[in-house]
Amino acid sequence: MRRLAAIGIVLALVAPTSLAGPFEDGVKFYEARDYTRALLSFGRAAARGDAAAQAFLGVMYAEGQGVERDYGQAVSWYQKASAQGSAIAQYNLGLMYAGGKGLPQDYRQAATWYEKAARQGYAPAQSYLGFMYYNGQGVALDYQQAAFWCAEAAARGNAPAQYNLGLMYANGQGVVQDQKLALSWYEKAAAQGDAVAQYSLGLAYASGLGVAADYTQALAWYQRAAEQGYVRAQNNLALMYDSGQGVPQNYAQAVFWYEKAAAQGDAIAQYNLGLMHARGQGIRKNYVEAHKWWSLAEASGDRSAGKNRRAVEKLMTAEQIADAQRRASEWREAHR
Repeated sequence: MRRLAAIGIVLALVAPTSLAGPFEDGVKFYEARDYTRALLSFGRAAARGDAAAQAFLGVMYAEGQGVERDYGQAVSWYQKASAQGSAIAQYNLGLMYAGGKGLPQDYRQAATWYEKAARQGYAPAQSYLGFMYYNGQGVALDYQQAAFWCAEAAARGNAPAQYNLGLMYANGQGVVQDQKLALSWYEKAAAQGDAVAQYSLGLAYASGLGVAADYTQALAWYQRAAEQGYVRAQNNLALMYDSGQGVPQNYAQAVFWYEKAAAQGDAIAQYNLGLMHARGQGIRKNYVEAHKWWSLAEASGDRSAGKNRRAVEKLMTAEQIADAQRRASEWREAHR
């Protein structure tokens, strides 16, 4: 089972709520990236008890904008704004607890603050709270609560929540299993550029889950996700070009995408790239490179790669084997 997708730890910025005086100046300076003057203006507004300014100061201290990064100060300002009911500050405070930044890591506290923001309708907090219920992180595992909060955030257009809700419909977790509804939520997230949702749509079209099988559509969605660097999509796209499934067979394109996925440490792609080098498909035959990629895949637990590596050694000189081993070692060092 694939793990539910988490939202990236990105601190939320504060939307201007009351543009007047120093706060308005702070927003203007911030938007102009004049962080030094923004910090001064927000500081004056925050001293007067402006919750939005306090939350903005939290972001600036957390990001090191106009001031040296100081997570402790960020937490302090988020706490002040949170006490006044700022949903964004509550969400950001949850992020700080979850990441252990400026205070000890505490998932229970993170969930508490996400829930405060979530109950105010703040979609990122709702989405993250759903994720925590799904994984039993800081709260008791509860798929129904996970589905509820993901649905709340998804209805507000939150792409990670839309994907996660689709995944729960696909697996029947907290909701009645429904592949068509899963597809519908994947489509919404994919339209917003969510790479995991795009990949999942590719899988759905390739396997005919919730939709008629369509390799052309599968290829298109894999392509979108692959171009965003999603490794599973890169590998599946390479496989389609390799086998000529839904597209004219094109070994050069297969090698291109295998290389992308292999560079990210994907053992399947490394194994297949080794095959392409050994056979001279889409690239000049090169036993040294084949040996290198099979060594790397073998190190990730691919036993077939180990068998292939030992077999190709019979066709190589001692110097070539040593070269392949050196290349594999250099790759590992470069990708630590």
